[in-house]
Amino acid sequence: MARESARKATHKLTGASWDIDALVSGLSAARNASLDAGYDRRQRKRDEARRRERPSRDALVEIMRGLRAALFPAHFGVSDFSEQSLNELVRAALNASLRELVEQTRRDLAYHAVRASAAHATRARDIVAALAEKLPELRVALEHDIRAAYDGDPAARSRAEILFCYPGITAITHHRIAHELHKLGVPLIARIISEIAHGTTGIDIHPGARIGSSFFIDHGTGVVIGETAIIGDRVRLYQGVTLGARNFPRKAGGSVVKGRARHPIIEDDVVIYAGATILGLVTIGQGSTIGGNVWLTESVPPKSHIRQRGFP
Repeated sequence: MARESARKATHKLTGASWDIDALVSGLSAARNASLDAGYDRRQRKRDEARRRERPSRDALVEIMRGLRAALFPAHFGVSDFSEQSLNELVRAALNASLRELVEQTRRDLAYHAVRASAAHATRARDIVAALAEKLPELRVALEHDIRAAYDGDPAARSRAEILFCYPGITAITHHRIAHELHKLGVPLIARIISEIAHGTTGIDIHPGARIGSSFFIDHGTGVVIGETAIIGDRVRLYQGVTLGARNFPRKAGGSVVKGRARHPIIEDDVVIYAGATILGLVTIGQGSTIGGNVWLTESVPPKSHIRQRGFP
């Protein structure tokens, strides 16, 4: 009786005309129903059993904010600083971010396991320690990316402008961290970190993609780089470039075969202009230039210049 009175009072106060109890029941039924006839019910039961172990996207947003501050403390940390204060900022950012990353990594491991195990916590600490050891190397790699942006864009006025304003640098910062986590065996949090950058920048880079040194995405919106893509050194992409798969091999039951190489290999010193689409396991030879809006499904030799038919 009290519950019904409270519901009616809420409706009167808000002017609502919906039935909350019916909506809650309906959403519960929808969660429990199998909407896809091909869905694996055993997998569904495992998902439900470990629902509390899923990583938190919000936590990973904060972790990445902390790691960016640790990597670039003078830009994403404090504005008035000394070398000592920078080091203190880095220490605090690392302690907070890496500790929380251990928890998120443990959740990823538990989510992909048949059952939770105390060993996941130990493994999570080992994974995060391995990532932490890589951070100085990643910082050097990002400096090369920043330099490539500065050298490659006549509109770039300063290093600070590139760090603050260039979506390609935000995307590659997230990617280089996500790629290390992907290699270390935590694919879900790696993918979430990539999607955080995707939502912010419009640049979609799968954490499995291998990207070399001095990488620059100019403008960036709409760039897609698939899971098994391999990109060499000093490669430059413009907005709307797709490095995708041409087709997907399937099993006898119709589900796609996962993990096979199916995306392009881009060798060193390649430039790919806006709107170009390169599909399949093809190789773009070193020093090549791919013009805007080109549709390419075949390999090209080094130093090729491919343009859309009808354009100079």
